[in-house]
Amino acid sequence: MKKKVKLSLALIFICVFLVGFLAGAQGKRPVPNAEGREIYEFLKTYSDVLDIVKKNYVDTVKDQDLVYASIKGMLESLDPHSSFLTPDMYKEMQTETKGEFGGIGIEITVKDGFPTVITAIEDTPAFKAGLKPSDHIVKIDGKPTKNMGLVDVVKMIRGPKGKPVTLTIVREGFSAPKDYEILRDVIVVKSVKSKMLEDGYGYIRITQFQERTGKDLDLAVKDLTKTAKGPLKGILLDLRNNPGGLLDQAAEVSDRFLEEGLITYIEGRKPDQKVKFNAHRKDDYMGPLVVLVNEGSASGSEIVAGALQDTRRAIIVGMKTFGKGSVQTILPLSDGSAVRLTTAKYYTPKGRSIQAEGIGPDIAVDNDITKRKEKFVPIKEKDLNKHLEGSIPTKSEEPAENQEPGAAKPGSEEDDFQMQMGLQILKSWEALRGK
Repeated sequence: MKKKVKLSLALIFICVFLVGFLAGAQGKRPVPNAEGREIYEFLKTYSDVLDIVKKNYVDTVKDQDLVYASIKGMLESLDPHSSFLTPDMYKEMQTETKGEFGGIGIEITVKDGFPTVITAIEDTPAFKAGLKPSDHIVKIDGKPTKNMGLVDVVKMIRGPKGKPVTLTIVREGFSAPKDYEILRDVIVVKSVKSKMLEDGYGYIRITQFQERTGKDLDLAVKDLTKTAKGPLKGILLDLRNNPGGLLDQAAEVSDRFLEEGLITYIEGRKPDQKVKFNAHRKDDYMGPLVVLVNEGSASGSEIVAGALQDTRRAIIVGMKTFGKGSVQTILPLSDGSAVRLTTAKYYTPKGRSIQAEGIGPDIAVDNDITKRKEKFVPIKEKDLNKHLEGSIPTKSEEPAENQEPGAAKPGSEEDDFQMQMGLQILKSWEALRGK
C-alpha cells in the first residue's frame, strides 16, 4: 500500500511539473495540438506509461532514470543539437569551455543512426590517430553504436587519462571497418596559435572559441607585430576544422578586425532572444586579411567568416563551411542537470541565414587538388536528421558558387595548398582589393 502511495505521489509530482513547465512555456495556457486535444491528455498518457513500466518491467527501474530518459528523448527528437545533460555531463561541459577536458578530442554528431566525426581537434589523440571528418563510429570498445544517443556516445568516449578506447571506424574507401585504439588524455585545447610565415605576413589559427579566445588573439597579433619589427603586411586567419564554441567570443574575434557596423544578430521566438552584436571603433589590426575555411568550420567560425565576408573586410578562401547557423542555450535545472536547447538562429550582417547552407568562399580552393588519395564526402549540417531549415535570405547577396568540397586539413606549410594560396592572395592584396 505504501508503495502505491509513493508511486501515486511521484506521478502527481511529475505531471504537475510537466504541466507547469509546458504551460509556462506557452504563456500559462494549455496548448491544443492539430487534433484539438489538450496537453494534459498527453501527460496522462505519459503517466500511464510510467506506471506500466514501474509495475511490469522485468527489472526494477529508478524513477530518476525513467524521467531523465524521457527528457532526453524529448529533446533529441527536436533537432541534432538539443540535448539533456546529467549533472556530471553539465560539469564536464563547463570545464570544456575553459579549454581543458578528458577524452580524445573529437567533435561528433549523429548521421544515418551512427555517431559521425565532424572534426578531430588539432594536436589531440584523435587528430594524431588519423580520425577524419565523416568517419562513422560503428563501435566503441566493441559495443555497437547504431541509434545510440549522442550524450551516451560522448560518455563512452570520455574517460580517465591513460586509459585506451577503441573506436571501430567505417570510412568511404575502406573495404572493411577499421579499429583505432586511442589513448585518452587530458585535452588542453590551445584556442589561438600563431607564427610568422614570411616577410611580415602573420598566420593565426583559432581552433575553438573559448572563454579567453578574444584576449589570446590580441596577444597573438602583438607577438606577430613584435616579430615583424613593424606593421604587419597581412594576416592569414585559419578557421579550418574549428567547430565553434562560445558565441560571444566569435563576435569578439570579428570585432578585432572590424571598425564598426553589425557583426551578427540572432533571432528566436521570444523578445529576449533577439540580440545584435556590433563592432566598436578602436585601434586594432585593420590591414590585409585572408580567412581560411573548410567543411569542418562550423558555428562560431561561420559567424566570423560571414561577418568579414559581408563587410568585405576579408577574402574568404577554401571550401564551403558546415552550415550550423543555430544557437543553443544552456538552461540549468535545480538538480544540477541542464537542458541544451536550440533557441535561435544567427544571421550575417546582410541577413543571410547560414543554417544548412554554410558560408561559400570567395575563392574556392580544395586542399587535395594536387594529391587526392582518399575520396570522401564531408558531412554537413543539412545531412543531419531533423536539422533546422535555413531562412530564405531577405537582404543579402547570393554567396559565391562553389565546387563540391574535398577533404581539407591543415598540415605542413609545404603540403598545405590552401595556406599557400592564402599567402599568395595576401601578397596580391593591393592588386585584388586596392589600397
